[in-house]
Amino acid sequence: MSPSGRPWSLSLVFLLGMASEGSNCPSRCSCEYLEVNCTGRQLQEFPVDIPLDTRQLILVANNVSYLPAVELSFLADLVYLDCRKNLLGDDLDFTFTGVAKLVYLDLSFNNLTQVTFSTFSHLLSLVVLKISDNPNLVAIEKDAFANNTWLRHLDVSRTGLTFLDTGTVRDLPNLRLLGLSDNLWHCNCSFLDFIAWMMESDVHFPDADNITCYTPAALRALRMPAAEAQLHFNCLTQLYKQDYVFLCLVGFCIFLAGTMVAWLAGICAVIYEIHASKGEEEEEEED
Repeated sequence: MSPSGRPWSLSLVFLLGMASEGSNCPSRCSCEYLEVNCTGRQLQEFPVDIPLDTRQLILVANNVSYLPAVELSFLADLVYLDCRKNLLGDDLDFTFTGVAKLVYLDLSFNNLTQVTFSTFSHLLSLVVLKISDNPNLVAIEKDAFANNTWLRHLDVSRTGLTFLDTGTVRDLPNLRLLGLSDNLWHCNCSFLDFIAWMMESDVHFPDADNITCYTPAALRALRMPAAEAQLHFNCLTQLYKQDYVFLCLVGFCIFLAGTMVAWLAGICAVIYEIHASKGEEEEEEED
């Protein structure tokens, strides 16, 4: 026991915390035990001298435009990374290969433009992923989250997305919360499958009143339940111009095929008649 009566284990934890706080702390950042906080420090680049045992790194409200994969890989024990309100762009493929223990990742309020399979595929322990408020985010590949099977909370609200393949989220067995509000959803027949999945899924959709169609103009501001009913009617009972073109082509092909069959049948009949007449003439000559 220590003189104060506290167990030596508590004193040891305190001393370790002080040691971590006082050594290798990035300039303009504050450090506590296993945590580095660089919120609002006007950083232009990823901070250096981050303690290697850091578990929580907060880079909120800076001007960081690039996350170096090598420097991140040194933080092998990192489980929490908050990069909200920075200038991170579209090239994040293979950035997180060295932080496989990451559980929480917030990349909202940045300049992301796309998410591919290589963006988060190494984050096998990821539970929370927030990529909302990226207005230039226009594409998420179908298999972008195929390896993130522990993902429970995914937020893609307020982006430039117009379409999301159903397979992108349907195959996430632990998904419980999905943010989709205030996007530019294009509610056409291709999107009907995704809307139907939303209506049948057990996943919770926060701010559901603001998950609405943006295009076409006839469905603008329509909430998803109403959009599903309208699309069922439009897509299953009405024909579009391309459908009429297709039907015309099919009809033309059937007509052409019928004409060819009739022509061939006529030729065969004429040939048969010619052979039959020649046979009769030969019989008459023999007689």
